[in-house]
Amino acid sequence: MKRILAAVVASFLAVAPALADPVAGGRANVVIQPEPPSLMLGLVQNAPAQQVAGNIYEGLLRYDTKLNPMPSLAKSWEVSDDGLTYTFHLQHGVKWHDGQPFSADDVVFSADVFLRKTHPRFRAVLDHVESITAPDADTVVFRLKSPFGPFLNSFEVGSMPIVPKHIYEGTDFATNPANNTPIGTGPFKFAEWVKGSYIKLVKNPDYWDQGKPYLDEVYWHVIPDAASRAVAYETGQVDILPAGSIENFDIDRVKELPDTCITQSGWEFFGPQSWVWLNNRQGPTASKEFRQAIMYALDREFIRDSLFNGLGQIPNGPFAGSTRYNDTDLKPWPYDPKKAKELVKASGYKGEVLKLVPMPYGETWMRLAEVIKQNLADVGIKVEIVSTDVAGWNQHLSDWDFDLSTTYLYQYGDPALGVSRSYVSGNIKKGSPWNNVEGYSNPKVDALFDKGAGTVDPAERKAAYDEVQKILVDDVPNAWLLDMGMPTISRCSVKDLVTTGIGLNDGFKNAWIQK
Repeated sequence: MKRILAAVVASFLAVAPALADPVAGGRANVVIQPEPPSLMLGLVQNAPAQQVAGNIYEGLLRYDTKLNPMPSLAKSWEVSDDGLTYTFHLQHGVKWHDGQPFSADDVVFSADVFLRKTHPRFRAVLDHVESITAPDADTVVFRLKSPFGPFLNSFEVGSMPIVPKHIYEGTDFATNPANNTPIGTGPFKFAEWVKGSYIKLVKNPDYWDQGKPYLDEVYWHVIPDAASRAVAYETGQVDILPAGSIENFDIDRVKELPDTCITQSGWEFFGPQSWVWLNNRQGPTASKEFRQAIMYALDREFIRDSLFNGLGQIPNGPFAGSTRYNDTDLKPWPYDPKKAKELVKASGYKGEVLKLVPMPYGETWMRLAEVIKQNLADVGIKVEIVSTDVAGWNQHLSDWDFDLSTTYLYQYGDPALGVSRSYVSGNIKKGSPWNNVEGYSNPKVDALFDKGAGTVDPAERKAAYDEVQKILVDDVPNAWLLDMGMPTISRCSVKDLVTTGIGLNDGFKNAWIQK
């Protein structure tokens, strides 16, 4: 018998609504930091782009805070007994924001053509897919080559955004003019973008989920200075501070302001982990001993307590603590400058100056670069900080033009979805800052990740992932820093803002303002 996961069952698993009935109308004023380079979610998947564009585009599914699937563009779905066939039944009456009808052909085009070319993380999922077909306008069938344990967790809006076939088919995806005025099926439509000032989204009056959204507008305010963002909240210019909007040292003060609520929910799906990219291809960082020296040299407790206000946990390796199959028996690398100096000498390091390109996401990240530089200087490693803007940082990483760089990436609850992409050699592809940027290549690691993904048996998956973690912790392809704590701060009058495991990224569908 087929396992049927119907809309009514998934809806039951959703987060409970607020006690009061939602009220229509009003504007949400939100900080976006930094300003995204694009809102074309199929092309750009960095955090700011997902946060804004996740309310313009939609995926087939949404996920609650326990990562159970819920309906989105798919109203129900079925999985065959052998775990190879996934059949999605689509919502009726869905329209693109330009008024054209949405159909299963859009899903097939998005998954099998557009995202296969543009989306490194979803491309890794597609490696497990044999075919994607549309037997009729309301049905899409994914046929897998072999069982893939986390496949049903692959369909949220950032992982698989559905794009309009009638606009992108036969075009150069990267230069299509529609990238500047994104067209989705979501609860909000793109209205205006004044670069350096704001992005305006307006209610989609033809939205398929009748009665939603409740808000008339969502204004995403671009305020480059962190202190000014805090002031904007204090003075009432903005009502919502997404995680990372203000410096960590300001959080304790701001959360005590009147009518202010704070939650760390809404990040369950992502499990964000920060690390230092280490270029494994060339220079001193190509040496495993040198990379191990960097791990010993980094004072991660100081980084967490002094820079990130005590938020987050020190990871024991490449799997975040919230990610399935994290090996809790592994101990985190200790802070040991003496051992680091020994390994620097053993690596043959000749005093080359390493280029550190910090992630330009605010003062905390710049201070992090300074701490890394100082930690490495303390063990005899010379570092030059190369500052740039978001677009420039993306370019440096995409072109592999760095020795060290900071980042944080999402793990999506499962190593097959959010961990393997950064370490398997098949995902070394120039032109993206979101794949195996460091250039690490180990055939045994590739095989173990394949083994862990290629079965639905939990014991077999755990055995494969336990082994791969031990190898990666020894090889140190990247220097892991923190499993990040991510608080969202908002007026308490903003209700139902976080109702899924991706929080604000699809939160404005349900959000409303209590008068």
